[in-house]
Amino acid sequence: MTTFNRRDLMKLTGTAMLAALAAPKAIGAMASEPAKAKPVGDPLQYIDPELRPAAEQVLKFTADMPPLSMEGLPKLRAGGAAFAAPHLPEIPVEERTIPVGKGMPDVKIFIVNAKAGAKRPGILHMHGGGYIAGAAKWEIRYVQEVARDLDCIVVSVEYRLAPETTYVGSVEDNYAGLRWMYDHAAELGLDPDRIAVMGESAGGGHAARLAITARDRGEVPLVLQALIYPMLDDRTGSTIHPPAHIATVGWDGQANKFGWQSFLGQEPGVKGVPAAGVPARVEDLSGLAPAFVAVGGVDLFVQEDIAYATRLLEARVPTELLVVPGAFHGFDRVAPETYPARLFTTSKLNALRRAFGETLPAA
Repeated sequence: MTTFNRRDLMKLTGTAMLAALAAPKAIGAMASEPAKAKPVGDPLQYIDPELRPAAEQVLKFTADMPPLSMEGLPKLRAGGAAFAAPHLPEIPVEERTIPVGKGMPDVKIFIVNAKAGAKRPGILHMHGGGYIAGAAKWEIRYVQEVARDLDCIVVSVEYRLAPETTYVGSVEDNYAGLRWMYDHAAELGLDPDRIAVMGESAGGGHAARLAITARDRGEVPLVLQALIYPMLDDRTGSTIHPPAHIATVGWDGQANKFGWQSFLGQEPGVKGVPAAGVPARVEDLSGLAPAFVAVGGVDLFVQEDIAYATRLLEARVPTELLVVPGAFHGFDRVAPETYPARLFTTSKLNALRRAFGETLPAA
């Protein structure tokens, strides 16, 4: 059986950190009414047996955490720094600040594994954190590993968080990072015809939104949108409630409602929510970059992610969908040596390799 200890818990950066710290508590000040309660028996009953030790430790770790609320956000954000893994010294990282646009503050980006004179593929990465927390600087080790494994460049954007900034600002931050990456391809040793966007959880939602923006503006071609358990639909946890066995570990419906209300600047799940902030509400998905969508079978986002992948297929967008049975939100980051996590990560990296036109490693 795979063991799980405090060292593994330290891997709860970005997506997984917030999933653990935010749930399963009640929401706090922003919700006008509580999300629908779901009866839960044994929260581990539908978790893959190999993932149960990790899931159990996450539940123990979060048992005494305070509720997710506006008042608690500063502490939640500050606490994430303790979970950042040390950088890989052999993979270079450069920090820059780039302009976003008229009337908007500049945004910080991290350039990982650039090599002038080369012509390698690249990924524009957006971190997770429910739209309200997380930081690109805490995810550097993770993106270094991706850059190393794929021999590619990664640019990670320190986009502005909600509720201080709604989707209007963070979408522009991420697009500025993508456009800068494309325009500086020669300097970075980047092939401008082999750029993908990728993110986890809220970062996956941002990646989906960025793929839509790139299509609509027609300035930067993309070869793939890698959506890793993406946060796509504001109605989940607001007007749509998953079955009781879903989201028993990690990010849940109440936390999701809080994140979306912060991100949108209005009540989620109701009529009139702007599609500009919610990928699942965008009516026309045709012409988007090919997609890789991956999610755990008991992740809060499993239904919305399957639905989005289905709509992409119906819109004639080449789409690969991976659903890992019994896997909870962020499982691959908490228990990376388990079989479900290795399957998940290998599938993700191979989807990127195929999009980049690279040869897949021998099995």
